[in-house]
Amino acid sequence: MGKSMECSVSKTNLNCISLADPDTQKSVALLKQACLDSGFFYVVDHGISQELMDAVFAQSKKFFDLPTIEKMKLLRNEKNRGYTPVLDEILDPENQVNGDYKEGYYIGVEVPEDDPQTNKPFYGPNQWPSDEELPKWREVMEQYHSEALRVAKSVARIIALALNLEEDFFDEPEMLGEPIATLRLLHYEGGQKTGQVSNPAKGIYGAGAHSDYGLITLLATDDVVGLQICKDSSAQPQVWEYVAPVKGGFIVNLGDMLERWSNCIFRSTLHRVVLDGRQRYSIAYFVEPSHDCIVECLPTCKSESNPPKFAPITCSAYLSQRYKDTHADLTAYSNSKA
Repeated sequence: MGKSMECSVSKTNLNCISLADPDTQKSVALLKQACLDSGFFYVVDHGISQELMDAVFAQSKKFFDLPTIEKMKLLRNEKNRGYTPVLDEILDPENQVNGDYKEGYYIGVEVPEDDPQTNKPFYGPNQWPSDEELPKWREVMEQYHSEALRVAKSVARIIALALNLEEDFFDEPEMLGEPIATLRLLHYEGGQKTGQVSNPAKGIYGAGAHSDYGLITLLATDDVVGLQICKDSSAQPQVWEYVAPVKGGFIVNLGDMLERWSNCIFRSTLHRVVLDGRQRYSIAYFVEPSHDCIVECLPTCKSESNPPKFAPITCSAYLSQRYKDTHADLTAYSNSKA
């Protein structure tokens, strides 16, 4: 167990950015301040209908309500597509006694099996529940995946302006033109058993403390509070703050790649999920650039007095290592997938 100590937990205030606001400079200013302060902000008026948002949550619940034996038939593969059982992931091994008390489902960009792109680590066909078992499930998820990518690209344009880059900087093919974009459905079980009620003092979490790997994450949640952020991870004791859900909107946070790109000017902030025993559902959408994109210090983020802090690395190499570090080896399930 690690030695992190904690004080009382409060609720944080985050800047809110409307994608419908015609005042671009206002949005840039709000986003820039958020990226410097906490790396977290809200995005509203994004154009995804509440009807579709509700449908994704409803379909997600239908899948997680299936018997475990049925869900294990869609166990995640080497491309990280499919089901992840409870305790599959351990995000904070220094402070967690077990893995995360959550189950999930990965859905990536759909790439046909015979496409040459499938030789890349995060490209390939998705795994889908059968239409007989869950009709319309795939249709809803693919529609949401497409819509969420549109929103992510809109947010990335504001980020580019906040970094004094051209607005379309992240639109290039090697960036978000051919992204690694992953939709992940998440379910935290309810009840009073150990694990379903988090206890940081005993190393039990819904999701352990971590920062996200990529460019940005769009998070939609139900109305159950659970997400906490730590704005200063070096402080002892650490101060954790709850992030309130926002109906119909996204909680957006920056990932480690953007922190590397910005030479640590923009922040990828430590966060975790702490559960009170209630069921919680969330929909995360992780956005990374293309496999071959070189993540290196942006020209607007370095100077003689502030040289690059990280060596260049390809997106694919960086992501592959991060997934390997945090997920169980698939051979552990060799006897579980019927």
